[in-house]
Amino acid sequence: MTQFNSALHPAALMYAEEERAGKLSRREFMTRATALGVTATAAYGLLGLKAPAAAATAAQGGTMRIQQNVVAMKDPRTFDWSYLGNVARGWLEYLVEVNSDGSMRGMLLEGWEANDDASQYTLHVRPGVTWNNGEAFNADNVVWILNYWCDKAVEGNSMAGRMSSLIDAETGKARDRAIVKLDDMTVQLNLPASDITVMVGMADYPAAVVHPSHNPETMVADSLGTGPYRLESLEVGVKAVLVRNEGHTWWGHSAEGIGGAYLDRIEFIDYGTDPAAWMAAIESDEVDMLYENVGEFLDIASAIGWEQSDVTTGATLVFRFNQKTEVDGVAPYADVRVRQALSQAVNNGVVLELGYSGRGTEADNHHVAPVHPEYADIGRPTFDPSGTKALLDEAGMGDYEFELITLDDDFNRNSGDAVAAQIRDAGANIKRTIMPGSTFWNDWDKFPFSATEWNHRPLGVQVLALAYRSGEAWNEAAYSNPEFDTLLAKAMSLADADARREVMAEIETLFRNDAVIIQPFWRKLYRNFRPGVVGAGMHPSFEIHAYKLAFSA
Repeated sequence: MTQFNSALHPAALMYAEEERAGKLSRREFMTRATALGVTATAAYGLLGLKAPAAAATAAQGGTMRIQQNVVAMKDPRTFDWSYLGNVARGWLEYLVEVNSDGSMRGMLLEGWEANDDASQYTLHVRPGVTWNNGEAFNADNVVWILNYWCDKAVEGNSMAGRMSSLIDAETGKARDRAIVKLDDMTVQLNLPASDITVMVGMADYPAAVVHPSHNPETMVADSLGTGPYRLESLEVGVKAVLVRNEGHTWWGHSAEGIGGAYLDRIEFIDYGTDPAAWMAAIESDEVDMLYENVGEFLDIASAIGWEQSDVTTGATLVFRFNQKTEVDGVAPYADVRVRQALSQAVNNGVVLELGYSGRGTEADNHHVAPVHPEYADIGRPTFDPSGTKALLDEAGMGDYEFELITLDDDFNRNSGDAVAAQIRDAGANIKRTIMPGSTFWNDWDKFPFSATEWNHRPLGVQVLALAYRSGEAWNEAAYSNPEFDTLLAKAMSLADADARREVMAEIETLFRNDAVIIQPFWRKLYRNFRPGVVGAGMHPSFEIHAYKLAFSA
């Protein structure tokens, strides 16, 4: 990423001091510093370190076979699962990218810089990029995609939540002069207040950059994008295939520090949600890498001789109560007493052990992780199963039969069983419903009481804004609390981690008192791949970057 400003952003110097003082993890420091336009090399230099050396030498050509669920493609701004982003990355690219070490680098942007209070960003478009229809990529495309993301009227458009500081609350679209084209290769973002999340939001998997002629109905057939591959085929639940786009000159081959696109063909093969089937595919020599691996199957893959990559993250499994969804004319979770009663029946440490084989960190029901720089330790949530039945009786729900819905895969199912068993032991009536992904994901945001996997995001305020701010597309809990929204807006405007942590303590306490979720653990993520595979290390957000994959030379 080119460094356009001659001096380092002052906040980056502050972040370096916080990392040295142990207030920020190295990965979070890298994300925050590079989000302000500091190069990865310069960011490492602030810590007195050299940037990591290049990986093993990659061979040109070959077919990579990846175990991963294959789901129906749709408009990227409505993507709701990482599987979609991993397939689409073959031909659709991103303005910026977050690497496994937390550093951000420009992709379709060559670089950017922020002013001192992060209320204005200047984006520099990478020269030499073309769409695979021959058109040049320029500032007009950046202005268009930003406005495309800022349309709150589009159902399921979670990018509007990431770009909220650009949006006019009254029109639900980008504010006048919020997105300004300065010249053919430069765009300026003008925010009403500081926002430390805007660049990181552009790296999240629903932020794939589409052409202004984009049509979700034909995107699979068209494969119109700037990336080095095209989509040859996609059969839901079976296989998706990317092949090198020989008719397109990819910009990455000539860009300094990018390179890649080594493989001729990449196959994403769906073996379902049972890890035993993944192990059978390994033993039968049908795959070269896994999307992820879990539990006891990690030891099995290692015994087979496969490499293992892991990363500590803010990824999690959330059991959330939808406060508006009705069942037989009743919204069972509208009453905070009901939510509190069920929450206090669950020991999160038990769920971590039984549901995730202890391979993570116990969480505290507020969805801000210890790896987040603004995390505030407010202690463990109340565990008082003896009081559950009385609280339900008080709410008139003592005899109600609750239902907990989860996916049928390994740790979702096991964790759900552990939660339901503890609620049942506390005297409440509850039944378990387990669904395949093909059914679950049709209504994931509408179930009354269900479990959802949430990816890691570099900042805690990012997660809270996406998942719990009033009216957001991904607010599956239907949570709406003006006090929470106000505090969150304040936290998002604070660059200093210590100042933001003080506000976050208030947010976490308010949120947990409202009993919005049961959140048992933070996940450590694992991926296995055969020896000789390059570029397959586990990413904190499950990302698979097609252009980085190769077999070693």
